Amino acid sequence: MRLIWQLLAVVAVWILGNLGTAAVKDNPWLALVAGLLTAVVAVLVYGWVVRRTEHRAPVEVSLKGAGAGISCGTLLGIALFGAVIANIAFLGDYTINGLGTPASAVGLLGIMAGAAVTEELVFRGVLFRNVEHWTGTWIALVLTGSLFGLIHLLNANATLWGAIAIAIEAGGMLTAAYIATRKLWVPIGLHFGWNIAASAIFSTKVSGSNTPQGLLDATMSGPAVVTGGDFGPEGSVYAVVFGVVATVVFMWLAHRRGHVVPVRRSARADVAARLAR
Repeated sequence: MRLIWQLLAVVAVWILGNLGTAAVKDNPWLALVAGLLTAVVAVLVYGWVVRRTEHRAPVEVSLKGAGAGISCGTLLGIALFGAVIANIAFLGDYTINGLGTPASAVGLLGIMAGAAVTEELVFRGVLFRNVEHWTGTWIALVLTGSLFGLIHLLNANATLWGAIAIAIEAGGMLTAAYIATRKLWVPIGLHFGWNIAASAIFSTKVSGSNTPQGLLDATMSGPAVVTGGDFGPEGSVYAVVFGVVATVVFMWLAHRRGHVVPVRRSARADVAARLAR
Protein backbone atom coordinates (compact mmCIF):
# COMPACT_ATOMS: atom_id res chain seq x y z
CA MET A 1 0.00 0.00 0.00
CA ARG A 2 2.93 2.36 0.47
CA LEU A 3 3.21 2.88 -3.31
CA ILE A 4 -0.44 3.88 -3.53
CA TRP A 5 -0.28 6.31 -0.60
CA GLN A 6 2.92 7.90 -1.84
CA LEU A 7 1.52 8.29 -5.35
CA LEU A 8 -1.73 9.79 -4.09
CA ALA A 9 0.07 12.33 -1.94
CA VAL A 10 2.61 13.52 -4.52
CA VAL A 11 0.26 13.38 -7.52
CA ALA A 12 -2.24 15.51 -5.57
CA VAL A 13 0.42 18.23 -5.19
CA TRP A 14 1.37 17.80 -8.86
CA ILE A 15 -2.20 18.34 -10.04
CA LEU A 16 -2.94 21.23 -7.68
CA GLY A 17 0.37 22.85 -8.58
CA ASN A 18 -0.38 22.60 -12.30
CA LEU A 19 -3.80 24.13 -11.76
CA GLY A 20 -2.30 26.96 -9.72
CA THR A 21 0.43 27.83 -12.22
CA ALA A 22 -2.03 27.58 -15.12
CA ALA A 23 -4.30 30.07 -13.38
CA VAL A 24 -1.54 32.69 -13.13
CA LYS A 25 0.54 31.82 -16.20
CA ASP A 26 -0.14 35.23 -17.80
CA ASN A 27 1.60 36.96 -14.88
CA PRO A 28 5.25 35.88 -14.96
CA TRP A 29 6.00 36.87 -11.36
CA LEU A 30 2.98 35.04 -9.98
CA ALA A 31 3.84 32.04 -12.17
CA LEU A 32 7.36 32.08 -10.71
CA VAL A 33 6.01 32.12 -7.15
CA ALA A 34 3.38 29.46 -7.87
CA GLY A 35 5.93 27.13 -9.44
CA LEU A 36 8.48 27.51 -6.65
CA LEU A 37 5.76 27.03 -4.03
CA THR A 38 4.63 23.84 -5.78
CA ALA A 39 8.21 22.56 -5.72
CA VAL A 40 8.70 23.24 -2.01
CA VAL A 41 5.33 21.79 -0.97
CA ALA A 42 5.90 18.69 -3.10
CA VAL A 43 9.23 17.92 -1.40
CA LEU A 44 7.69 18.45 2.05
CA VAL A 45 4.72 16.21 1.25
CA TYR A 46 7.00 13.55 -0.22
CA GLY A 47 9.17 13.56 2.91
CA TRP A 48 6.11 13.33 5.13
CA VAL A 49 4.47 10.44 3.28
CA VAL A 50 7.73 8.45 3.09
CA ARG A 51 8.19 8.81 6.85
CA ARG A 52 4.61 7.65 7.47
CA THR A 53 4.65 4.70 5.05
CA GLU A 54 8.25 3.46 5.28
CA HIS A 55 9.10 4.52 8.85
CA ARG A 56 12.48 5.93 7.86
CA ALA A 57 14.11 9.27 7.17
CA PRO A 58 13.70 10.23 3.48
CA VAL A 59 17.45 10.43 2.80
CA GLU A 60 16.85 10.88 -0.93
CA VAL A 61 15.57 14.41 -0.22
CA SER A 62 17.91 15.19 2.66
CA LEU A 63 18.89 18.86 2.61
CA LYS A 64 22.55 17.90 2.92
CA GLY A 65 24.06 18.43 -0.52
CA ALA A 66 20.79 19.71 -1.98
CA GLY A 67 22.25 22.99 -3.22
CA ALA A 68 25.24 21.37 -4.88
CA GLY A 69 23.14 18.60 -6.42
CA ILE A 70 20.54 20.93 -7.88
CA SER A 71 23.19 23.36 -9.14
CA CYS A 72 25.30 20.70 -10.82
CA GLY A 73 22.25 19.03 -12.31
CA THR A 74 20.88 22.33 -13.62
CA LEU A 75 24.16 23.28 -15.28
CA LEU A 76 24.44 19.83 -16.84
CA GLY A 77 20.86 19.98 -18.12
CA ILE A 78 21.44 23.39 -19.73
CA ALA A 79 24.73 22.20 -21.24
CA LEU A 80 23.17 19.03 -22.70
CA PHE A 81 20.22 20.83 -24.26
CA GLY A 82 22.54 23.59 -25.41
CA ALA A 83 24.62 20.94 -27.20
CA VAL A 84 21.46 19.69 -28.94
CA ILE A 85 20.62 23.21 -30.14
CA ALA A 86 24.23 23.85 -31.18
CA ASN A 87 24.17 20.80 -33.43
CA ILE A 88 20.83 21.78 -34.94
CA ALA A 89 22.10 25.33 -35.49
CA PHE A 90 25.29 24.00 -37.12
CA LEU A 91 23.10 22.52 -39.84
CA GLY A 92 21.31 25.85 -40.24
CA ASP A 93 18.01 24.62 -38.79
CA TYR A 94 17.95 26.89 -35.70
CA THR A 95 18.27 30.64 -36.21
CA ILE A 96 18.37 33.40 -33.58
CA ASN A 97 16.56 36.53 -34.74
CA GLY A 98 17.19 38.65 -31.65
CA LEU A 99 16.03 39.15 -28.08
CA GLY A 100 12.80 37.46 -27.10
CA THR A 101 10.62 38.11 -24.05
CA PRO A 102 12.66 38.14 -20.79
CA ALA A 103 9.53 38.61 -18.65
CA SER A 104 8.06 35.37 -19.98
CA ALA A 105 11.33 33.62 -19.20
CA VAL A 106 10.86 34.55 -15.53
CA GLY A 107 7.49 32.83 -15.41
CA LEU A 108 8.88 29.79 -17.20
CA LEU A 109 11.49 29.38 -14.45
CA GLY A 110 8.71 28.85 -11.92
CA ILE A 111 6.59 26.63 -14.16
CA MET A 112 9.53 24.39 -15.01
CA ALA A 113 10.70 24.23 -11.39
CA GLY A 114 7.31 22.96 -10.28
CA ALA A 115 7.17 20.46 -13.15
CA ALA A 116 10.71 19.17 -12.61
CA VAL A 117 10.30 18.61 -8.88
CA THR A 118 6.87 16.98 -8.97
CA GLU A 119 7.70 14.73 -11.93
CA GLU A 120 10.96 13.58 -10.36
CA LEU A 121 9.26 12.85 -7.05
CA VAL A 122 6.60 10.79 -8.83
CA PHE A 123 8.74 8.89 -11.32
CA ARG A 124 12.07 8.54 -9.55
CA GLY A 125 11.13 9.06 -5.90
CA VAL A 126 7.98 6.95 -5.79
CA LEU A 127 7.71 4.71 -8.85
CA PHE A 128 11.33 3.82 -9.54
CA ARG A 129 12.26 3.28 -5.89
CA ASN A 130 9.34 0.98 -5.23
CA VAL A 131 9.63 -0.99 -8.48
CA GLU A 132 13.38 -1.36 -7.94
CA HIS A 133 12.65 -2.88 -4.53
CA TRP A 134 10.62 -5.61 -6.28
CA THR A 135 12.61 -6.16 -9.48
CA GLY A 136 16.11 -4.74 -9.18
CA THR A 137 17.64 -1.70 -10.83
CA TRP A 138 17.72 -2.57 -14.53
CA ILE A 139 14.14 -3.78 -14.87
CA ALA A 140 12.86 -0.83 -12.84
CA LEU A 141 14.84 1.58 -15.03
CA VAL A 142 13.30 0.18 -18.22
CA LEU A 143 9.75 0.01 -16.85
CA THR A 144 9.58 3.46 -15.24
CA GLY A 145 11.57 5.09 -18.03
CA SER A 146 9.11 3.70 -20.57
CA LEU A 147 6.16 4.92 -18.50
CA PHE A 148 7.76 8.38 -18.32
CA GLY A 149 7.89 8.44 -22.10
CA LEU A 150 4.35 7.14 -22.57
CA ILE A 151 2.81 9.80 -20.32
CA HIS A 152 4.13 12.43 -22.73
CA LEU A 153 1.65 11.13 -25.30
CA LEU A 154 -0.87 13.26 -23.42
CA ASN A 155 0.95 16.44 -24.48
CA ALA A 156 -0.06 18.63 -27.39
CA ASN A 157 1.67 17.68 -30.67
CA ALA A 158 2.64 14.36 -29.10
CA THR A 159 3.95 11.61 -31.38
CA LEU A 160 4.86 7.99 -30.79
CA TRP A 161 8.46 8.74 -31.75
CA GLY A 162 8.48 11.69 -29.35
CA ALA A 163 7.33 9.44 -26.50
CA ILE A 164 9.98 6.85 -27.38
CA ALA A 165 12.65 9.57 -27.52
CA ILE A 166 11.61 10.90 -24.10
CA ALA A 167 11.67 7.37 -22.65
CA ILE A 168 15.23 6.84 -23.92
CA GLU A 169 16.84 10.24 -23.40
CA ALA A 170 14.98 11.51 -20.33
CA GLY A 171 13.53 8.40 -18.69
CA GLY A 172 16.92 6.72 -18.90
CA MET A 173 19.10 9.74 -18.11
CA LEU A 174 17.10 11.05 -15.16
CA THR A 175 16.67 7.61 -13.60
CA ALA A 176 20.36 6.86 -14.05
CA ALA A 177 21.20 10.18 -12.36
CA TYR A 178 19.19 9.07 -9.34
CA ILE A 179 20.77 5.61 -9.32
CA ALA A 180 24.28 7.10 -9.43
CA THR A 181 23.67 9.56 -6.59
CA ARG A 182 20.82 7.93 -4.64
CA LYS A 183 19.52 11.45 -4.09
CA LEU A 184 16.78 13.23 -6.03
CA TRP A 185 18.59 16.57 -6.25
CA VAL A 186 20.75 15.91 -9.32
CA PRO A 187 17.87 14.49 -11.42
CA ILE A 188 15.66 17.40 -10.29
CA GLY A 189 18.34 19.89 -11.33
CA LEU A 190 19.02 18.03 -14.58
CA HIS A 191 15.30 17.97 -15.44
CA PHE A 192 14.94 21.66 -14.54
CA GLY A 193 18.04 22.73 -16.49
CA TRP A 194 16.98 20.80 -19.59
CA ASN A 195 13.47 22.29 -19.50
CA ILE A 196 14.48 25.90 -18.88
CA ALA A 197 17.07 25.65 -21.65
CA ALA A 198 14.34 24.43 -24.00
CA SER A 199 11.77 27.02 -22.97
CA ALA A 200 13.18 30.01 -21.08
CA ILE A 201 16.46 30.26 -23.01
CA PHE A 202 16.10 28.83 -26.52
CA SER A 203 12.32 29.34 -26.90
CA THR A 204 11.50 25.89 -28.30
CA LYS A 205 8.64 23.52 -27.65
CA VAL A 206 8.95 21.30 -24.58
CA SER A 207 7.86 17.71 -25.25
CA GLY A 208 5.37 18.91 -27.87
CA SER A 209 3.82 21.58 -25.65
CA ASN A 210 3.82 25.17 -26.83
CA THR A 211 5.40 27.53 -24.28
CA PRO A 212 5.67 31.34 -24.18
CA GLN A 213 8.67 32.86 -25.90
CA GLY A 214 11.80 32.89 -23.72
CA LEU A 215 14.97 34.97 -23.81
CA LEU A 216 15.63 34.36 -27.50
CA ASP A 217 13.49 35.12 -30.52
CA ALA A 218 14.38 32.12 -32.67
CA THR A 219 13.00 30.04 -35.51
CA MET A 220 13.52 26.39 -36.28
CA SER A 221 13.00 24.57 -39.57
CA GLY A 222 14.34 21.48 -41.20
CA PRO A 223 13.86 17.69 -41.22
CA ALA A 224 12.11 16.25 -38.18
CA VAL A 225 14.96 13.80 -37.54
CA VAL A 226 17.16 16.83 -36.83
CA THR A 227 14.74 19.33 -35.27
CA GLY A 228 12.20 16.98 -33.71
CA GLY A 229 9.41 18.48 -35.82
CA ASP A 230 6.23 19.51 -34.01
CA PHE A 231 7.38 17.68 -30.88
CA GLY A 232 10.36 20.00 -30.46
CA PRO A 233 14.10 19.29 -30.12
CA GLU A 234 13.49 16.47 -27.64
CA GLY A 235 12.42 14.47 -30.68
CA SER A 236 15.74 15.19 -32.40
CA VAL A 237 18.23 12.40 -32.94
CA TYR A 238 20.78 14.64 -31.23
CA ALA A 239 18.73 14.71 -28.01
CA VAL A 240 18.51 10.92 -28.03
CA VAL A 241 22.25 10.53 -28.58
CA PHE A 242 23.23 12.97 -25.81
CA GLY A 243 20.67 11.41 -23.47
CA VAL A 244 22.04 7.92 -24.07
CA VAL A 245 25.63 9.09 -23.49
CA ALA A 246 24.61 10.72 -20.18
CA THR A 247 22.74 7.56 -19.16
CA VAL A 248 25.77 5.39 -19.82
CA VAL A 249 28.03 7.69 -17.79
CA PHE A 250 25.62 7.80 -14.83
CA MET A 251 25.16 4.02 -14.86
CA TRP A 252 28.93 3.54 -14.98
CA LEU A 253 29.18 5.73 -11.87
CA ALA A 254 26.36 3.80 -10.23
CA HIS A 255 28.12 0.50 -10.87
CA ARG A 256 31.41 1.80 -9.46
CA ARG A 257 29.64 3.05 -6.34
CA GLY A 258 27.77 -0.23 -5.77
CA HIS A 259 24.39 1.42 -6.33
CA VAL A 260 22.96 -1.16 -8.72
CA VAL A 261 20.41 -3.47 -7.08
CA PRO A 262 20.60 -6.99 -8.60
CA VAL A 263 17.63 -8.85 -10.02
CA ARG A 264 18.09 -11.92 -7.80
CA ARG A 265 15.91 -11.61 -4.71
CA SER A 266 18.51 -13.15 -2.40
CA ALA A 267 21.09 -10.51 -3.33
CA ARG A 268 18.60 -7.67 -3.71
CA ALA A 269 17.54 -7.32 -0.08
CA ASP A 270 20.99 -6.52 1.33
CA VAL A 271 21.86 -3.96 -1.34
CA ALA A 272 18.45 -2.24 -1.11
CA ALA A 273 18.70 -2.05 2.68
CA ARG A 274 22.18 -0.50 2.49
CA LEU A 275 21.08 2.12 -0.05
CA ALA A 276 18.01 3.07 2.01
CA ARG A 277 20.18 4.12 4.96
